Amino acid sequence: MTTLLTYLHANEVAPALPEGEAQSLTAELESWSGLKVYPRSIVAAQHSILFLARQGVEKYLGILSRGNGRAGFTGQTKSVAGDGSDLTLTICPANTSNATALRAILPFLVARPLGLRKSAGCGDRLGLATPGHVRAIRHSSMAPILAQQSMRENARTGRTPQQVMDEAMWGVFQEGWREGFGADADHLKTTRDIDICVAAGYTFYTIDPGEYVDNSANTASASELQPKLAALPWTALDSNPANLEQRLAEKPFDLGSFSLTISREELWRAAAKYGRAVAHTVSMYHHLAGAMGERPFELEMSVDETETVTTLAEHVYIVHELKRLGVKWVSLAPRYVGEFEKGVDYKGDLAEFERSFARHFAVAQAYGPYKLSLHSGSDKFSIYPIAAKVAGELVHLKTAGTSYLEALRAIAVLNPALFREIVAFSLERYPADRATYHVSAEVAKVPDITKWPDDKLTALLDDFHGREVLHVTFGSVLNHPPFREPFFAALRGDEETYYQMLERHFAKHFSPFGQ
Repeated sequence: MTTLLTYLHANEVAPALPEGEAQSLTAELESWSGLKVYPRSIVAAQHSILFLARQGVEKYLGILSRGNGRAGFTGQTKSVAGDGSDLTLTICPANTSNATALRAILPFLVARPLGLRKSAGCGDRLGLATPGHVRAIRHSSMAPILAQQSMRENARTGRTPQQVMDEAMWGVFQEGWREGFGADADHLKTTRDIDICVAAGYTFYTIDPGEYVDNSANTASASELQPKLAALPWTALDSNPANLEQRLAEKPFDLGSFSLTISREELWRAAAKYGRAVAHTVSMYHHLAGAMGERPFELEMSVDETETVTTLAEHVYIVHELKRLGVKWVSLAPRYVGEFEKGVDYKGDLAEFERSFARHFAVAQAYGPYKLSLHSGSDKFSIYPIAAKVAGELVHLKTAGTSYLEALRAIAVLNPALFREIVAFSLERYPADRATYHVSAEVAKVPDITKWPDDKLTALLDDFHGREVLHVTFGSVLNHPPFREPFFAALRGDEETYYQMLERHFAKHFSPFGQ
C-alpha cells in the first residue's frame, strides 16, 4: 500500500517501478479490478495510477485516482478503500476517445519524429503485434516506428489509419515503452490520404510516386525520349530543358571517394523517367507541410516498387531537384539492384549489391545526409550486415508482412486445423492475389502438408514458395469470414506465443545493426 500511495503523489510522469514493486502493485490492482494487469504498463501521472489490463480477450484501461475519478475518460467507476484513503477505480474500454485522453497525460504515447537515428518500421496488419515488436526493440539499437500501414494494406485488412495508430499506442502502453516511437503513413499516393493520416497523428510520411515513374525511359531511343521530355510538367518543376541541362549535364559531382559526371543522354533519360515523380512528390510535400502547420514531421520518398533499377545518375537527379524545389526529407528508398520479394531473403549478387549500395550512400551523404531506406525489408538477412557496415546510423529498415507470417506460425501451433484450412485457401487465392506484388513463388512448388503431423506445420513458414504464397494472400484470408474470428481468437487467447515468436524473429532482423 505504501508504494501505491507514494505513486499517487506523482504529478509529472513518474519513473517506471522496479520489477518487485511493480509486481506488488499489480497484485493490489488485480484484487480491486478483477482484471489481469500488465505489470509493465503501470505508470503514475497527475495524481493517478494508470494501467492496462485484460479480461478474457478484451483489454481495458484502468485508472486509480483520489476523489471522484478523472475527467476526460469514459468508463465504469467504483470506490475502493486503500489504507484509509478514498480512491476511485475507473475501468475504461480501450477505444479511440480514451486513447486520445491517455495521450494527453502520457507524452511517451504520442508518436514523434525520429530524425537521422537508425530506425526500423514494424508494420502490423493485425493490430496485435506491437508488444512483440517492442520486446525485440528493447534489445536493439534501432529507433522504432510502431504504427505503420499503407492505404493498400488498410483497404485489405478493413482498418483505418486511426485504428492502426491507436492499436500501436495500446501496445506501447502495455509494454511500458517510454523511449519514443514514430508513426509511418506508408506509400501515400493522394492528398486525401495525407489529410486522413495527419488527423490521426502520424509523424513520418512515405510518398509513393511510383505511378508517375516512366520505366520505358530506361530503354527508349533518343527520338522517343524527346516527346517524353516535352510532356514533363516543367511549370511544376520550375524549370525547362535548357536550365536542367545547365545545372546537371556534363559536370563532375563530388561524391566523396569518387566523382560522377552525368552525360546529356543520362540526364534526359533520368528526367523522362522520374520528372513527373519529382513533381508529384513536391506537390505532396507542400500539401503535407500546409496540413501539418507547426507540427514537426518527416518525409520519405519511395520509388522502390518500380520495374527498373534506380541508377546513380537518376538518384542524383531526383535529390538535386527535390532539394532545389525546397523539399526536406529524412530518407529515400531507391529501386536497388537485385530482387526484394516479399517475406523472403534478397535474391541477387551480394557483392554487386554492396558496391551499388555504397555508391547510393555516397549520394545520400553528399545531398543530405539522409537515410537509405530498405523497403520490402522483411527477412532480407543476407544484406543487413552490408547495410549496417556501409550506412551505419543512416539506414531505415521497413518491414510489414513478416509479422503476419509470424502470426500464421503461432496459428500453426495454437490451432493446426485452422492453419491447414488457411493454407489450402491461400493456394487457391494466390494466382489472383499475386497481381499487385513482385513475387516468384509457384503453387506447384509449395510442399504438400496434408500428410505432415501437426508439430511440423511451422516448417511451411520456412519454405520459400509456401512463405510467399501465405504472405501475399493475407487480405483474402483476413476478409474470409470463416477464418477471421477463430484467427484472432487463437492469437488473443494465447498472446504470449505470438509475442515470443515476434521477439525472436525481429531479434534476427535487428541484431546485424548492433545492440
